[in-house]
Formats: sequence, structure tokens, C-alpha cells
Amino acid sequence: MSDQEKAHQIIFRFNSSLFGKEMTETLWAREEDAARHLYKIDSIPYYVPLVATGDIVRATFDRMEEGLLYQQTVTPSGNSTIQVIRQNEETPLLDLRKQFAALGCVSVEVNEDFFVMEVPALIDYAEVKEKLDELEQQEEIEYAEPSLSDIHREQTS
Repeated sequence: MSDQEKAHQIIFRFNSSLFGKEMTETLWAREEDAARHLYKIDSIPYYVPLVATGDIVRATFDRMEEGLLYQQTVTPSGNSTIQVIRQNEETPLLDLRKQFAALGCVSVEVNEDFFVMEVPALIDYAEVKEKLDELEQQEEIEYAEPSLSDIHREQTS
């Protein structure tokens, strides 16, 4: 494994409107350009807003944090991150995730009632949003769009 392929952890500190408090989340990233402190996000954010898998971010070593601390997003990937909360306990979470996998969206189970999914830039978000809205109307889920890319925003406006 070369240095560029080496995984790094980046610390994100942010104010969560969902939880009404300061939060910290650590995401995996691959080094893109050491001299410019650039890293490519390599994991789906659970809670961090405005960041998605594939984004190129700047992170610098912070002695207080004893690790890499996020500074800014340099190049957005065009991917989006959607948070989904199961409302109907009768519906298996895996069944919900499979419906979105069929549309090309990878997801990660956070807990028994919550998963986050990545909508790749090349996927038509209008289709995904239609499924999200349908399931929300049926009171199966509630969802949030903490990181909706410009590409996907344009597809639903």
C-alpha cells in the first residue's frame, strides 16, 4: 500500500441542528496531495453536514485534537448523503435499504432505526427522492438531506 492509499482519519467538528449541540465525527479519507493537505473522503458521513463520500477536503494536523482536523471542502464530488429514519417498526430496515440499493444507492446502518445512504453523482436524484417521498407519505420513514449536491438539487427543482 503506497502512502497515497493509506487511510487517514479526519476529525469534523460541527453544530448539529438535529441534536442542537456541538458534535464530533471522524471520517476515513485517502491522501490526495500531502503538500496541500488534501484528502478524499472515503466513508459515508453519519451526521456531518455538507460533506459526502468522494469530496476533496483540506485537513491539517491539530495538536489539541492529536489528529487531522477538517478545514474546508475544496472540491465537491457531486455525491449526496441522505439520512433515513425508520418510522414503522414492522418494516425491516434491510428491506428499506434494499429499495434504495436497487436505485444505485449504497447505505450504512447506523442503528436499528437509522441508516445513511450515498447517492452517487451519476444517479438521477429525482427517482430516489420520489421513493423517499413515497415511503415518507406511507409513514414508513422520515428523511433529511444534510448534504445534497448541486447536481441533485437541480434534478429536483
